[in-house]
Amino acid sequence: MEFALFTPNRRQFILSSLGAIAGHQTPATKKRVAAIVTEYRYYSHADVIVGRMLDGYYPNGVRKEPRTQIVSMYTDQVPQNDMSRDLSAKHGFKIYPTIAEALTLGGDKLAVDAVLLIGEHGNYPTNEKGQKLYPRYEMYQQIIEVFRRSGRAVPVFCDKHLSYSWAKAKKMYDQSRELRFPLMAGSSIPLTVRRPEIDLPLGSRIERAVGVWYGGVEVYGFHGLEAFQSLVERRAGAEQGIAAVSALQGEAVWKWREGAEGRWSAPLLESALACSKSAKPGAAEQNVKKPALFLLEYRDGFRAALYYLDGHTQDFLFAAKMQRRSEPVATCFGASGGRPLKHFDGLVDCIEEMFVTGKPVYPVERTLLTSGALDFLMDSLHRSKRIETPELKIQYRAPAKAYFQRD
Repeated sequence: MEFALFTPNRRQFILSSLGAIAGHQTPATKKRVAAIVTEYRYYSHADVIVGRMLDGYYPNGVRKEPRTQIVSMYTDQVPQNDMSRDLSAKHGFKIYPTIAEALTLGGDKLAVDAVLLIGEHGNYPTNEKGQKLYPRYEMYQQIIEVFRRSGRAVPVFCDKHLSYSWAKAKKMYDQSRELRFPLMAGSSIPLTVRRPEIDLPLGSRIERAVGVWYGGVEVYGFHGLEAFQSLVERRAGAEQGIAAVSALQGEAVWKWREGAEGRWSAPLLESALACSKSAKPGAAEQNVKKPALFLLEYRDGFRAALYYLDGHTQDFLFAAKMQRRSEPVATCFGASGGRPLKHFDGLVDCIEEMFVTGKPVYPVERTLLTSGALDFLMDSLHRSKRIETPELKIQYRAPAKAYFQRD
């Protein structure tokens, strides 16, 4: 079977041409998108992502009309408060009973220009490690089957981590490389505003760093890891991956922070929390009932600690000690006030950019690394042991210019 692939020169020409006309598209020329979702209800990820692609959105506070067109949809589950059927009638896209039909528009071959995969929310089981078993991998495999049968592939965006399973995430990545289609994935948090605004240049000399997250060890742990990685990947030297992980919980978190191994993190944690607008009065150990800690040992010797402080803050935070700088750099991802869920404006802007140009805004290897790290960290938490991760020898370069919203 032969896939319709581009040579580098031809691809550059086509991408530059697409970029030139992206702002002048008509409904007839817009890229046609199939939305494959687990469920579509109010404030689900389907709602806050697809809804913006249907009605427009506001990156950096400026309204942008959709540059793509949702032409089909598949919903794995249909709750009582489902929104997809009413939106289908309003916007004219068709809901199909299978993923294959959504991609082929009921025909035999791939008939869309891009695929949006949102495997978040819905009634799915949780395993003994506390991982929600969303069927992203299984839905992705059905997409791949259509690509193979059709002899061509199109860009795919996968919301949040690729899979709760490292093995599944790695296979998804490998299939995108095999079939040579653009794949982008990840969290909306790295793309939101930062207060104070920091933009670490490539080659930054970062000695140590701390992150903070809330809202669920696993489900929001991915957001914390992805936001953290979007900054530390800009340290000197290309990213080389993670050599080992450890996860602690309960009183062991505070003991590590106060001990010889973790004492370095205390002032950085203080700097990170100083950026939070939601932090409660008092000490974190008094407000957090079930603390957790993710420890990352990178292959280049870099060390990091991410604190789960649900009950003390409702922010994603970052702080780092830089070489030749006495004060840490620190920030809060997101800002209160203004339009609701503004972080999804940035995400949708990046998704549409990739669908229109065929060029990811940031490397999918970042999400592959954080997907794997989260799986191994949940295993470490479950088994109460440090885990070496030779599988996470993932090398990539951060983008020269980091995308994030300024408003």
